[in-house]
Amino acid sequence: MKIGDEAGPLLKFQVDGLNQEAHKTWFRGVHCNFNPTLKNLHNVDAVSNHVLKGWAPKAPTISPQTNIVAFGSCFAEHISQWLAKRDFNVLNQKDGAWGDTYIARFGEGMANSYAVLQQFEWALEGKAFAETLWHDKDATLQDYNEEIRLQTKAALLASDFYIITLGLSEVWSHRATGEVFWRAVPQDVYDPALHEFRVSTHSENLSNLKQIHRIIRKHNPDAKIMFTLSPVPLVATFRPVSCITANSASKAILRAALDEFLSATRPEDENLHYWPSYEIVMDVFQNRWSDDRRHIKPQVLDYVMTAFEHVWCTGKPQMGLSQAWVRARCATGGLPPKVYSFLESGQFENAEKAVSNWSVENRNLVEQAKLEMMSQRF
Repeated sequence: MKIGDEAGPLLKFQVDGLNQEAHKTWFRGVHCNFNPTLKNLHNVDAVSNHVLKGWAPKAPTISPQTNIVAFGSCFAEHISQWLAKRDFNVLNQKDGAWGDTYIARFGEGMANSYAVLQQFEWALEGKAFAETLWHDKDATLQDYNEEIRLQTKAALLASDFYIITLGLSEVWSHRATGEVFWRAVPQDVYDPALHEFRVSTHSENLSNLKQIHRIIRKHNPDAKIMFTLSPVPLVATFRPVSCITANSASKAILRAALDEFLSATRPEDENLHYWPSYEIVMDVFQNRWSDDRRHIKPQVLDYVMTAFEHVWCTGKPQMGLSQAWVRARCATGGLPPKVYSFLESGQFENAEKAVSNWSVENRNLVEQAKLEMMSQRF
């Protein structure tokens, strides 16, 4: 950020070379990061400059030799599949050595912090649960199988890098014990005298995060831990309010708990990290949803993971950052949809013509993507 020295009541400055103004009245502290304008978010460096600041590692650390365990929601499954397809070593793959573990077979359904904590408590601490809590997406009961517990323990202890994704704060639990289900309660076992729906609180989720961190550090002190928040919204709420407002509250509870936990713990643990997938999807892209308004457009997901690969993974990423950025912006209305089709088919002149009347930032962006894709061809 470049600060000007003009006289007057307004502070004049530049962000990414673009002029902005703010009142001089207030002391702004040691750290002052202004909210980006829409133009700031056109540039290929937008995510690096305005989302990843304060969260990116000093250098990529994930190599093909890094043992990764990733689970916690459907978004975590996308992360696992992306990394595995690029020959990174994700331990909890369904077709891998630990494919029978629940974190491999059903990890996408462990979307609340209780479900994540339960896997660490069960596998590493040997905790026994008084109630049957674990059902897969077909409502089939999954028991506390000792062989699977030992396999889960082995996978968790072998991991160098945990990627844990939180998805929702709405939970179903046993009234008497307070123990929480992976998912909702199956229709054929639901008993209103035994089971209750509730919204887990900020303090409960904060406590769960602390417990997850404590257990990992006890058993695997040098491993890296990354938390993410899934941008995928609730499919439905069991609250007597709209799903949109319930989802907003659900995500806010988790994000606030994560922020408090990370702010307090990161200064003492250099191997604790956050990947802002939620913020990239929700704040950078406008028309981000598929028609069902639950599934994120694949081009946006691919951009999130391409950015992750550029920041966190060693070696050459399969897709350039400018290419992934243009592809996602074409899919979300930030650029004409046909631009990426032209680039992909080598019709570079047509791609340039398609943005000839657009801003210089967008024209430069397409030029960057063109050069990147040309270098891949030759």
